[in-house]
Amino acid sequence: AFATGRSPAKGAVAVTTGITQVLNRDELAGVIAHELAHIKNRDTLISSIAATIAGAISMIADMAIWSMIFGGGDEEEGGGGFLMLFLAPIAALIIQMAISRSREFVADAEGARILGDPQPLADALRKIESSVKQRPMEVQPATSHLYIINPVFGGLAGLFSTHPATDKRIAKLQEMRGQFKPEMKAAVA
Repeated sequence: AFATGRSPAKGAVAVTTGITQVLNRDELAGVIAHELAHIKNRDTLISSIAATIAGAISMIADMAIWSMIFGGGDEEEGGGGFLMLFLAPIAALIIQMAISRSREFVADAEGARILGDPQPLADALRKIESSVKQRPMEVQPATSHLYIINPVFGGLAGLFSTHPATDKRIAKLQEMRGQFKPEMKAAVA
């Protein structure tokens, strides 16, 4: 499942047939509430802005590197500037991914509020991660941001991941248990 659209008026949620076959009705409601929270919070717009800024930093650094290579320059300056131009795009990407991970926590909490119960989303996350680990797919890291559970594991994947670790997400959802009034749950059912 994923959310798209730059504003609540232009937003949409897409659900795959695969997820409807894996999750029960309550778990699917938890995932959809999470995606609706992304729309409510304008996360697609925020992510687009963060990606644009990261892309601009990378492009400026790339132009500066080529300028240094072909434009000459003072060879006595040392490699500090060159190193900085190399590290700036990596730092921009890490910041972009950190913003994305923080938005996931917010969408989890808001989705639990929408549904009136954090447990269905926690159960769905647990089930989806288990399914991903049992049947690993061939996934390109460039498209891993499209998945609710990051299918790229190991190494520095956490640093460059768009989603926080599932166990951390579930722990935060578990902390929210009992925070909702019964009438909120009834309104969603």
